[in-house]
Amino acid sequence: MMIRSAIVLAAVLAAGCSSTPLTEAPLGTEARPGTASRPAPPGPHTSSDPVVRVPPATAQRDAQAPTERTVYFEFDSASIRDQDKPLLEAHARHLAANRAAKARIEGHCDERGGREYNLALGQRRAETVLKTLQLQGASEASMEAVSFGKERPAATGHDDAAWARNRRAEVHQVKR
Repeated sequence: MMIRSAIVLAAVLAAGCSSTPLTEAPLGTEARPGTASRPAPPGPHTSSDPVVRVPPATAQRDAQAPTERTVYFEFDSASIRDQDKPLLEAHARHLAANRAAKARIEGHCDERGGREYNLALGQRRAETVLKTLQLQGASEASMEAVSFGKERPAATGHDDAAWARNRRAEVHQVKR
C-alpha cells in the first residue's frame, strides 16, 4: 500500500514538473487543453493556494518603469505620505533591476510663498523622494534631485484643489 502511494505521488509530481511551455488564454475564457490561464495577481497566499507558474514575460514586465510618477505632499511638508510608498517601491525596484536606468526627481510647490523658499522646499521634496528610493535599493548614482519651486505648476487655479496638485515631486525616467 505504501509503495503504491509513493508511485502515485511520484507520478503526480512528475506531471506537475512538465516542461511544456505555458500559453495564456484571454481573461474570462476557459483554458483549453495545452494552455494555462493567466497567473493570479500578487497577494497574500495561504498554504492551500495552488502553485502558479509565472511566464518569463511577466518578470520582464515587472522590471519596466512604473507609469505613475507623481508623489504628492501636504502643505509646507516634505514627508512622504503612506499612500505614495507603494509607488516609490515600484520605482526603486525598477531602478535596482535596471542599473542602466537613470531617474530625475523634480520637486514642485504651490504658488504660495516666496521664490527662494519654494525652491528650497521643492529641493527638500525631491531629495526626500531620492533618499526613499535609495533606502529601497536604488543607486544614488542613478538619480538626481532638482527643484522647480512654483515655476512649473500642474494646475493653474488659485484654490485648495490646484495647490494640492502642485505640491508634488515627479520621478522621470531619463535616457542615458
